[in-house]
Amino acid sequence: MKKVKIGVIGCGTISAIYLKNFTTIFNNLLEVAACSDINLETAKEKAEKFNIPKVCSVEQLLADPEIEIIANLTNPKSHYDICVAALEAGKHVYVEKPLSVTRESGMKIVEKARENGLLVGGAPDTFMGAGIQTCRRLIDSGAIGEPVAVTAFRATHGPEDWHPNPDFYYKTGGGPLFDVGPYDLTALVNLIGPVSKVQSSASITFPTRTITSKPKFGQAIDVEVPTHVTSILTFENGAVGTFITSFDMWTPQPPFIEVYGTEGSLRVPDANTFGGPVYIFKKGASGWEEVPVTQNYNQDSRGLGVADMAFPLLTGSKQRAGSDLLFHVLDVMQSIVESSEKQSSCPLTSSCERPRAFDGITFG
Repeated sequence: MKKVKIGVIGCGTISAIYLKNFTTIFNNLLEVAACSDINLETAKEKAEKFNIPKVCSVEQLLADPEIEIIANLTNPKSHYDICVAALEAGKHVYVEKPLSVTRESGMKIVEKARENGLLVGGAPDTFMGAGIQTCRRLIDSGAIGEPVAVTAFRATHGPEDWHPNPDFYYKTGGGPLFDVGPYDLTALVNLIGPVSKVQSSASITFPTRTITSKPKFGQAIDVEVPTHVTSILTFENGAVGTFITSFDMWTPQPPFIEVYGTEGSLRVPDANTFGGPVYIFKKGASGWEEVPVTQNYNQDSRGLGVADMAFPLLTGSKQRAGSDLLFHVLDVMQSIVESSEKQSSCPLTSSCERPRAFDGITFG
């Protein structure tokens, strides 16, 4: 099968796992033709490590006629500019989460792609992993009956103790909602369906954060976005969810996601991973039972969504982590922020289809 050539823009921390997977487990579909970064030395280091043939400026990369897909792995504030530039250059684009930092800029990306007949896809693609797809199969088969409620919980005490450049996590487009929230929201749309309404409350617990990682140890960060957000989600099918994201908690231990159905409950693995474990509690049972996760992509398979974008270019099938899903998740997050600010519920103006289930073997 022909390979789809891709160019990578943004060679920071997250790029390493993408490039590793692009050049190993997805190299039957993908060929990394070039990479670029605002710091070309960083791009050169990644190119040498992963045997990428060309390092160049963003402009040169976008002008390369052989490159079909741009993997936009820049920080959130740069997502819009790079996506639009790629689309104007006639490239399909896959962007790290979130799609953009505002609803308006996200919609402009989607509209630009439609105007030019191009695909937009993006992270997270973890919902395509073996763990969450096992949960999807259980729900679709009626193993827990009709889903009626869900809880989703994602909390840490922030990234300043491990990330080398944590500043952007506390600026527009960051915070726990926009940084880690997309994992759980995308998983929930995959498992339950789109959201119709949200109501939320948010706060900034620590107005200033001190970096304890290197190389910026001791530097202060002024916090500009909420660091604790609690939301009630109403789904289009009538299910109701509680969703908490936080950078303000020490060693939290609740389950990541639980889905409650009319015939049982389902404990979903961490939506920021691709594997298990998966547990089910069936009506009348004496306890939780672990469900084997047997599908492929149960390790860190970031880039799976790029492969799932490339396959439609070769076969005409439909991608799963597409623009409608990305925009709906962005719309949910923006609505959560607005609901907190207004202290009232916010109906969603967007919707999307549940992504097709993925068998973990083929991209058809």
